[in-house]
Amino acid sequence: MSDQKDLPAHLTGGNFLFSETKPELVFTPEDLSSDEREMASTAEKFMDKEIFPHLEALEHREDGLAQKYFKQAAQLGLLAVEVPEAYNGLGLGKVAGIGVAEQLSRLAGFGITCGAHSGIGTGPITYFGNEAQKKKYLPRLAPGELMAAYCLSEAGSGSDALGMKTKAVLNAAKTHYVLNGAKMWNTNAAWADVFVVFAKVDGEHVTAFIVEKTFPGVSTGREELKLGLKTSSTRRVILEDAKVPVENVLGEIGKGAYIAFNILNLGRFTLGAGTMGAAKDLLRTAVKYAGERQQFGKPITSFGMIQHKLGEMAARLYAIESALYRTASQMDQVSATGEMVYSIKAGYPRAIEEFALECSAVKVAGSEILTFVADEALQIHGGYGFTEEFSPARGTRDARINRIFEGTNEINRLFIPTNLLRRAQRGRLGLMAAAMAAFADAQKAPEAETGGDDLATALKLLSRAKKAALLLFGGAHQKFGDKLIHEQEVLAVLSDLVIDIFLGESAVLRALKIRGKSANAATHADLALIWVNDSVARMENRARDALAAMGSGEELKMQLGLARKLLRWTPLNTIAMRRRMAVRLGTVGSYPALIAAK
Repeated sequence: MSDQKDLPAHLTGGNFLFSETKPELVFTPEDLSSDEREMASTAEKFMDKEIFPHLEALEHREDGLAQKYFKQAAQLGLLAVEVPEAYNGLGLGKVAGIGVAEQLSRLAGFGITCGAHSGIGTGPITYFGNEAQKKKYLPRLAPGELMAAYCLSEAGSGSDALGMKTKAVLNAAKTHYVLNGAKMWNTNAAWADVFVVFAKVDGEHVTAFIVEKTFPGVSTGREELKLGLKTSSTRRVILEDAKVPVENVLGEIGKGAYIAFNILNLGRFTLGAGTMGAAKDLLRTAVKYAGERQQFGKPITSFGMIQHKLGEMAARLYAIESALYRTASQMDQVSATGEMVYSIKAGYPRAIEEFALECSAVKVAGSEILTFVADEALQIHGGYGFTEEFSPARGTRDARINRIFEGTNEINRLFIPTNLLRRAQRGRLGLMAAAMAAFADAQKAPEAETGGDDLATALKLLSRAKKAALLLFGGAHQKFGDKLIHEQEVLAVLSDLVIDIFLGESAVLRALKIRGKSANAATHADLALIWVNDSVARMENRARDALAAMGSGEELKMQLGLARKLLRWTPLNTIAMRRRMAVRLGTVGSYPALIAAK
């Protein structure tokens, strides 16, 4: 990797764990421009007018219907947000793309059709293609004239993507590579015109290829019978002596894994945005039903346990939304610097790699928050929720795949701490020095709690939580050394702490930023504080699990004491907070209206 300039602390990937960020440096949804809001509004109107009136036909895969609406979405510019203007795109960034991804994902099958095309399908050519490849494909991909798909997984290599068996051999004339193999779980396979396929040249060097469906030897298998995502197409892509021109090698021979994994970073981020849109829609449905459903002579939204569910759903949405917009803006700002990585011939924006950890964090958190919201929405509907008459049944089925897509949540949980360790080894983050400093700080007498400002207190708690996480990193490294990468349960604990801290800090900084600027600032504060209050117990319990795996006896007691001291927190009355959120939701009807400025 070439020498790179140091980025500001708040624009350095993973650095939130080592430093404090001022609220004014964090981008929030309240900072969206009118143009960015208009993009999301266009997508919302499209979904309401064109997609949901034809929901049943789309879910039953009426021939040609999904492709028809795919092209309509493309004509509105909804699939070309991040394609450069020079290639028929809009040339916008991640911030603008979140609102579009949210809206399209309200029907998950259609959202994944569009997302697989515009993200992991078109993205490899956008970021890694040479000029000739970009000119040939992007002007037709951006407006939906062509549909793209991404082909990485195989029957025997899911999480172990580098274990792929698909092979590419250069022909005698050196004009084509001949590919043989089969790729599994390919979204858009039945409809795609262009496949980004990964194969091993001579069975050894992982390489990316741009493969057109019309190339000799390219075919697809039968449609997979899926639990959810009924609107989308998922098939095997079969390569039998498929002839791919040498000019369709994407990047360099042997650099395919580098391309694959960095494109997955982008896919993970976009998936996080999509899960948020689906969750918001499910919460809206739950609020409406709870307000209409009468039991014991009054609407069930008046019952405390239903209010708890609604308030908790909103708080989790607030946390993931805050983290997503924070990350999107960070990626856009680093991309705007023009900083490039030259690990392959065609440099690509540093932001893809820089925020890999944050992309994994929002993928894991977003997918699990959507699962929670879908389950609670179904529960609020009671027996009706278990029927196809109401949307939570579909929402629950559709939500399940997100914990598997773009690397399982287990793989992402392993990636987050190992990413920090690798960056530390390269001198990009002072992980071990920070861990030693955290250990020293933890042994000092605790500061007296001043009370008063709950958001400021929450920010202090999160600062101490960072030290607790660093303390665990240091202890784990001391205990296991280089073998730490094999201690998956401990890595998962570290990951969970990092995710809770990142989402909690993003939420609190957002609430602090809006304070004094909106009459609705108290709602923001309640939502942020619910997340932080609940995360303390989660973090302490997870820390106990890891510490028990690292030591015993007096040493363990000492480490547990340090963790408790760092994570000390006087519980807030979140029952009252959730009730306030539920009552307001019942009045305004949706999450976006809940947090809207007044």
